[in-house]
Amino acid sequence: MRKPIEIRQAHFPGRAPIDSYGNGGFRFAEMSHRGSLLMLPSGIYGWDMVEGDPLTADYFQRVFEEAAAIEVILVGTGKDIRPLPAALKAKFKEHAISSDPMSTGAAIRTYNIMLAESRAVAAALIAV
Repeated sequence: MRKPIEIRQAHFPGRAPIDSYGNGGFRFAEMSHRGSLLMLPSGIYGWDMVEGDPLTADYFQRVFEEAAAIEVILVGTGKDIRPLPAALKAKFKEHAISSDPMSTGAAIRTYNIMLAESRAVAAALIAV
């Protein structure tokens, strides 16, 4: 008897640039992922966030857990730029993380450059 398909939380245990994005997902490291992503020093994680969801600290808990290895987080807010709420910016600042909101496309381009420069960068990318 066959085992049923096991669905696990998406995780890529490494760092990789984003090769392409759109249609609700991303391509990186010769793989594809539907949905949003957290790009952290410990790896790439599926992120339960869609365009229009409120940007609250709860969604960034994994980022705060890795704060010692992150200097900058790029927040790709979807098709258009959305400002980060003051409480979220303060929480990033409390963890010594500089935050920069921008459209998801701009965040990907900036992330890829900073990653190539071996910078302590993370990205939270809302799928478009």
